[in-house]
Formats: sequence, structure tokens, C-alpha cells
Amino acid sequence: MNIFYNEKGIGDVLMLTKEKLSNERRTVDQSGDVVQIINKENGEIAGINILNASTYGNVSGSGAIDLDSEVKQLVSTAFQKSGKELVFNLEQTPTFVIGYVESKDKHPNADKLSVCQVNVGDSILQIVCGAPNVEAGQKVVVALVGAVMPSGLTIKDAKLRGVDSSGMICSAMELGIEDAPTEKGILVLPETAEIGTAFQGNK
Repeated sequence: MNIFYNEKGIGDVLMLTKEKLSNERRTVDQSGDVVQIINKENGEIAGINILNASTYGNVSGSGAIDLDSEVKQLVSTAFQKSGKELVFNLEQTPTFVIGYVESKDKHPNADKLSVCQVNVGDSILQIVCGAPNVEAGQKVVVALVGAVMPSGLTIKDAKLRGVDSSGMICSAMELGIEDAPTEKGILVLPETAEIGTAFQGNK
């Protein structure tokens, strides 16, 4: 599950996304400030938007955030006040994690792309990256396959100019972080960042 909050960019809306659906495959059920996105094909809840989120609790951070106890309480409170029963499983497997760029090689078929081997704690992922500032030895934010970006893009296994790529090394802007630089380039984390742990947004 992916959780996003970006008050400046989107508004006071907490978004919890389990599955990204096209407009044709989804229906919406709204009660008060609780909006549930439902998969038409199986009736399961694919996501929840909490409008006016800050009126129901505290949200720390911006962009991709962690499902901590405060966020769980906020969601529960919003559902209680809307009169709806919360049947959505509030458990989270991180889809945005801290990775370590083990190596960087030039893409054989594209001058502006690099082929990186990235350690995400439990595995080494091969990720094709187009950022001009990516280098071996960096700690970075990796969107794993299945992650849903703030833009709505779902990360999938891909083949970029003939080379397999699993995941994406993210920029601050792609993560929806407030006051992100506009120039191209990935977000480089400090050395103290712990490989394989969930990325905590602006916390």
C-alpha cells in the first residue's frame, strides 16, 4: 500500500492506494470526507482518500509517508465520524525504500542512461536511471515494482532500450516532497540512511 500527503501540491488530502485503477474499472463511494475507490470487477476497496485530513489528526511529512500510529488513528477517526465501517486493511509493506547504488555502468544503447545495481536490503535490483547525478556509492530512494507515485504512475518491471529495469531511483520532485529542486537529478540521502528501510518522506 502507498500513502501520500502533499498539502501544498494536492491539498489537505491523505491518499492510501492499494491498487491503481483506470476510470473504467473503478467506482467511488463517498461519505462525508471519506472517499473509497472500489474495484468494479471484484468489489474490493482499492484505495481511500481522506479529505480535510488535518481535521482528523496529525500528518507528519510530505510525499510518500509511513503508515504510523498517527495515520492509522486519523483514518479510523475519519471513518468513525463519516459513519462508515473501516474494512480496509491498514497494514503496509514499504514500496519506497532506501537503496545503495553498488555500481553504475553506461547503458549500451543510450548515452544518457545508466545501468545501476542497487542494494535494497533483501536483494540487488538492476535499475536503469536517466538522472545525470546518479553515482555508485550513493544512498537513494527506490520505488519498488508496484509502487504508485504521487503522479499516479505505477512502477512496473520494464525493459528500457533493451535493458531490464526493476524499480525506479527517485528525485525529490517525483516523490512529491515540498520545495523540491526543479533541476533534473535524483534525491541523494545522507550516509546515515539505513539500507532497506522504508523511506519516510520529509520526516
